[in-house]
Amino acid sequence: MADSTIRVGAIDCGTNSIRLLVADIDPATRSLVDLHRRMEIVRLGHGVDRTGSIAPESMERTLRVTREYAVTCRELGAERVRFVATSASRDASNAAEFIAGVHTAFQEDFGADVAPEVVSGDEEASLSFAGATGGLAARGVAGPYLVVDLGGGSTEFVRGTDHVEAARSVDIGCVRLTERHLASDPPTPAQIDAATADVDAALDEAERSVPFEGVATLVGLAGSITTITAHLLRLPAYSAERVHLTRSSPDDMIVASTELLSMSRAERAALPYLHPGRVDVIGAGGLVWRRIVERFVERSGSTEIVTSEHDILDGIALSQIV
Repeated sequence: MADSTIRVGAIDCGTNSIRLLVADIDPATRSLVDLHRRMEIVRLGHGVDRTGSIAPESMERTLRVTREYAVTCRELGAERVRFVATSASRDASNAAEFIAGVHTAFQEDFGADVAPEVVSGDEEASLSFAGATGGLAARGVAGPYLVVDLGGGSTEFVRGTDHVEAARSVDIGCVRLTERHLASDPPTPAQIDAATADVDAALDEAERSVPFEGVATLVGLAGSITTITAHLLRLPAYSAERVHLTRSSPDDMIVASTELLSMSRAERAALPYLHPGRVDVIGAGGLVWRRIVERFVERSGSTEIVTSEHDILDGIALSQIV
């Protein structure tokens, strides 16, 4: 590791997955070099929308992976670690138990105190924006950007070019909508209509804070959107390198989203680029993303859509450099 760089660990614990990034960051340029990325589907938020609490088996799965991440941070020599917990940990009545478990895991397996942060939706949006937009201008992607981080329990909308101008988090996500509405396999038209009504209401709420008019580029983040992009590209296997900074037309995105929504779970499971943990929720992800794309084109008149593999995880890493 060069003397000028700082090695950091970043953990993003969401409703559906928990992800780790260990990276070297140059404080002068804020350039980030990956050393290790890992993602595990743990379903921390499974059932939270219905019961109001994290299920014991979800808690156990997530804390087991947390211990593995703590060991990795220690072995790779991370100087700083930031652990950010998002929608499920905000919503659950037993969130304090989860936070205590993370605290213990890092004390025992990393050897230092790492306090998990249950961030607000607004801060989640700001971290996603910082991670997603860092290199876009240098690659000729025009702003203003509308950054959309589509998660399991919530979706964040952030507008800006070189800084955040407006942000809003709303309670629509692939896990939440699947549990609320999409019970059949594949979902029925009535179920799709009910879920779509929820999405449209959430988009109305988001637009009251984050105007879509005048946006040049829609930037899509997180597992649902990267998976839809892999489907659009018909990849033989998932490839972050192929997906990152893919530019797509709205029509192609809408078709890919609709196809995944319409498939049975068995058909989705046969797709070579689809993580097994997303099989039952990617249909809802497609529904949400389709409506966002349609609303974006209607409001902005732009047709520029970019998928980014850099997201809140990169923002969490960069936030440790002041």
